[in-house]
Amino acid sequence: MEMAGGGRSTLDNLEEDRHPELVSRSNADEERHPELVSGSNMNGPENGLYVTRDLGDIMDCNHYIITVPTPVDKNNRPDLTPLYKSSESVGKMLKKGDIVIYESTVYPGVTEDECVPVLEKYSGLKFNEDFFVGYSPERINPGDKEHTVEKIKKVTAGSTPEIGKKVDALYASIITAGTHLAPTIKVAEAAKVIENSQRDINIAFVNELAKIFNKMEIDTNDVLEAAGTKWNFLNFRPGLVGGHCIGVDPYYLAQKAQELGYHPEIILAGRRMNDSMGQYVASEVIKLMLKNDLKVKGANILVLGITFKENCPDVRNTKAVDVVKELQQYGAKVTIYDPLANPAEVKHEYNLETTKTIPTQKFDAIVLTVAHKEFLTMDLDVFKKQHSVVYDVKGVLNEWANAKL
Repeated sequence: MEMAGGGRSTLDNLEEDRHPELVSRSNADEERHPELVSGSNMNGPENGLYVTRDLGDIMDCNHYIITVPTPVDKNNRPDLTPLYKSSESVGKMLKKGDIVIYESTVYPGVTEDECVPVLEKYSGLKFNEDFFVGYSPERINPGDKEHTVEKIKKVTAGSTPEIGKKVDALYASIITAGTHLAPTIKVAEAAKVIENSQRDINIAFVNELAKIFNKMEIDTNDVLEAAGTKWNFLNFRPGLVGGHCIGVDPYYLAQKAQELGYHPEIILAGRRMNDSMGQYVASEVIKLMLKNDLKVKGANILVLGITFKENCPDVRNTKAVDVVKELQQYGAKVTIYDPLANPAEVKHEYNLETTKTIPTQKFDAIVLTVAHKEFLTMDLDVFKKQHSVVYDVKGVLNEWANAKL
């Protein structure tokens, strides 16, 4: 858990249990978070940031920022446990006049209806009389060194108009791109959750187009390039949709809609389409192998990339895993090469072996699932047997690819 106030932050036991190295890793970890400014060692009181897991160290703060994960469970239902635990920790320290700001992506109403009661319970204070809350959804783009946090406009909101202005001023002091003060916290919550839902739906549309055009033997990327010559055509590309945002957040909005008696057809249809793409890619690889008289069972297949997006080490909710496990279901022996992913983390999360070392053996098939820059200039011939095939999920391998999404 990240809580900031007076230039201090803490990581609670929940994150400590999942990633015990976080507190001991005192410097900004550029390998794990390449979107950070190079060499930005901010830790230490002299640089404005103090990292601790001892709540007693931040008792004197008057602003607390909570930005914890908001995952879904195995049934794709919102899991608010991190928010509840964080709110409990902060509630035990709250004093009169304090402001608690949430940044986690949620469905409208979570901050005031779910988190505030926890704060009241553990603080013994009265909401909007003794303490206040704000909301400003995080918009960081993992792995993006161009759109860093200060360059992304911030949506802000407060539990009262006055608190809204204070929260807005706090972020405006560091966000050079500016801020947008929403009229209510629920509006700000809704704005964030539809950002990711909109992107998910648009990608689902082009994924469906890819399936259709593949049957027509038309290159999907060629179609999108031609259509993109019109000024108002939206530039989305087919692919695997994972990560801790786009592949998760639509379920939060859908869950709330269903609680209110409305079945969100488009949102859930988009999720079904995107969640099916790992299985689809694997089946296309198998078809490609069979067309080239390659035996599938026992075949050696190289998968290039296991992270959820290119040039980023994050493996949370990566759909490249779906491709790997589906290929294994066919009896193939899969080797995963990813120069950025942490092998220990992949093993812990998915029970899969990965390597950061370039393989030396030859493979019957090569599947590029993630367009890391290291892969774009790689000589794939070193991995190929005489009749090997290459499947390109991202459409970046050009003449190397025998087929692509």
